[in-house]
Amino acid sequence: MKLRRALRRSAATLALGATTLGMVTLSSAPAHAAAICGGDVSIYGILADGRLTYTAISPNTGDRVKTLIGTNLGFTPKAMATLNFNTVLVTSTAGDLYRVDIQTNDNALALAGVTKIWDGGWTFDKMTYDGYGHLYGTVAGQLHRYNVSQAKPSGSAHIAKHAVIDEGFVLKTLAAAGDDVLIASTADGRLLSYQINGVGDWESSELKSAGWSAVDNLVSPGGGLYYGRTNGGMYWYHDADPTDGKGTDIAYHSDDPVDASGWTQTLLSAYASDCTYQPPIPPSPTPSTQGGQIARSEVMSRAVNWLNRDIPYNQGAYASDPDGDHSYRTDCSGFVSMAWHANTSYTTYSLPNVSSVISKSDLLPGDALNTQDGHVVLFEKWVDKAAGKFSYIHEANTTDDMMRGQDYLNGGSDARIAGHAASGYVALRYDKIING
Repeated sequence: MKLRRALRRSAATLALGATTLGMVTLSSAPAHAAAICGGDVSIYGILADGRLTYTAISPNTGDRVKTLIGTNLGFTPKAMATLNFNTVLVTSTAGDLYRVDIQTNDNALALAGVTKIWDGGWTFDKMTYDGYGHLYGTVAGQLHRYNVSQAKPSGSAHIAKHAVIDEGFVLKTLAAAGDDVLIASTADGRLLSYQINGVGDWESSELKSAGWSAVDNLVSPGGGLYYGRTNGGMYWYHDADPTDGKGTDIAYHSDDPVDASGWTQTLLSAYASDCTYQPPIPPSPTPSTQGGQIARSEVMSRAVNWLNRDIPYNQGAYASDPDGDHSYRTDCSGFVSMAWHANTSYTTYSLPNVSSVISKSDLLPGDALNTQDGHVVLFEKWVDKAAGKFSYIHEANTTDDMMRGQDYLNGGSDARIAGHAASGYVALRYDKIING
């Protein structure tokens, strides 16, 4: 064991005293995370006997700095969400909502008070707060959201604008990872990420398809840091880019856990604004020339230009591109040709001459879905890739003109995408497109 970790373990053991947590720190070379944090990660918890706990963890090394145990809350807790460093919301099994005020979590965990702020109706099995004014809860597969307007809310005046986001959120764990960003694991082992935009408007990404079934509690302080409890041990993970909807860049620290055992709390909740993610500033891609290489970001920028200008649909007319240097036919294939900065306005029959067929599951922003019976749409992004749901931009028709739409690869209930049979669409990737 390295001396640094041995000393830290001793300090943590003194802080625990004669408690029942029995946490242990394994010896292993620490890995380093890149999240920007204002200090240690704060995680509150509740033991089976109703006592509140507080744990501080170093975000850079995953080392537990201290664990403190407070008094019994005086009711049987069901779900909890940390609002800030000294305020925790906790529901009871009777459906009441309590605000737990922390007086200090420095050398001891002392409470300033436990106040019932809502009588009944709070039956959520899981709760989480995103640090940006949004409190989420799940019950019977529904995802609910409230707006929280005060650091110390006193009831419905400060916890309001209740909305049911949607059905189908059957989750084993739930945590907030940013502004209206949630992460969750499922009983079958998937790790999911959600971007919540509003009622019925959300996007889902499958970060991992398996391997998370043993995680029974998941928390996040933001910044791409995730902490998952497995078989009583607390493990930490770092998502290098928590905004990309991909799990390939999640670093596991299985050989260097926060603790290999001892996390016996029935509930856990992290302060979601402890850390932030600051994306690197990418180099500006070289602007394309007509018929030359073009970055995906520029394709989408060009597409949004026509969308914002609401260019009217007309197979016999032309409109300028964003640069004003070239004009393209104002129908569906002319729009895609413009977005690709192609040499000319292709048709649905000739677009395959300057592109390659790809699997629909490999679609990326700037690719296209083309049907030679008369329509093509520009793929924008996945809304829920596991379900085949995506968004697209297209020059629709003489009634609707430029539109942004959402659909399923199989066309959903009517088996159609943008009014055309889903089975007739082929995914195309422009020969000159590059990532960036």
